[in-house]
Amino acid sequence: MRVAIIENTKITHLGQVGVALAEAGVMIEIFRPYLDGFLPDPQGDYAGLVVLGGEQSAVDDETHPYLPALAREMKRFDEAGRSVLGICLGAQLLARAWGAANHVGTSREFGWQIIETTEAAANDPVFRTVPPSFPSFEWHSDHYALPDGATRLAANDTAPNQAFCIGNRSWGMQFHFEVSRAVAAAWNRRFPKEVEARHPGWLEEFDSLASRHAPASDAAGLALARAWVAQL
Repeated sequence: MRVAIIENTKITHLGQVGVALAEAGVMIEIFRPYLDGFLPDPQGDYAGLVVLGGEQSAVDDETHPYLPALAREMKRFDEAGRSVLGICLGAQLLARAWGAANHVGTSREFGWQIIETTEAAANDPVFRTVPPSFPSFEWHSDHYALPDGATRLAANDTAPNQAFCIGNRSWGMQFHFEVSRAVAAAWNRRFPKEVEARHPGWLEEFDSLASRHAPASDAAGLALARAWVAQL
């Protein structure tokens, strides 16, 4: 079984999703369209598609001209009966794929934030695996409207559409459930100026914040990752 992974920037971590895929023995094929514009074929030998985050907006077509095609591919994967997962930018692109607006610069979040599931989450095969309230990592400024026909699965005060499902087998998650404590620490090392700009004092406070929030976040993130992989 193979899954196509879309990286939208050069510093990318599969994190908990990678753990769950490896546990299930799923092979991955990585695509980097920000370098070459090349995308997987929805009719190819893939059980699913994962679209990861990136620093660009989901509507930055001028600087990242592959984005419209990627949004179309996400919908085509779903129509072909393949499971689709969009994370952060990937969720924004999934919303775009299904005709919803993207809102640039309207919803700024960073660090571990509380995610609240909706009543519909109890009947969802992915979200029924997590508690009604749990922390998860956030790093975004943009958000999106809920597409017509979508089911909202999670929310918070800053970003009301933290997660949704749509179509046959597609899930979008604004929050970085794939980010474990180890991935967050790696981001600190790679982006020290950026994280300090987002949260002054972050590097000094990180160990304390991670001790408080990472255990529950890591557990929920791995549960979500395993549940999505089970849908392949």
